[in-house]
Amino acid sequence: MQLKVTKAVSWKEKIIGLIGKKEITPLYFETRWGIHTFGVRNPIDIIILDRENRVRVIKNNLKPNRIFLWNPKYNRVIEMPSPKIKKMKIKLNQKIIIDYC
Repeated sequence: MQLKVTKAVSWKEKIIGLIGKKEITPLYFETRWGIHTFGVRNPIDIIILDRENRVRVIKNNLKPNRIFLWNPKYNRVIEMPSPKIKKMKIKLNQKIIIDYC
């Protein structure tokens, strides 16, 4: 499955993520420390990938003002508007081809 994403590279882009965004587009970044949704307006979906871009963790509908943690051996994260995971029928172990826009 191919997924078009924006890549957050700097620490500032990673910290801000989707905070304050009215229109959410998929965002890719790397971190091992988990994420938060403080300041995010709407629920988001999260995909955690391994080194081969296989889906290892799925979190649907993460509400604002929450913290989400996972096994730190995985560091590739995609945040997207909810319920995009369900609409795209993304499943565990599925390989994601990342297309940076």
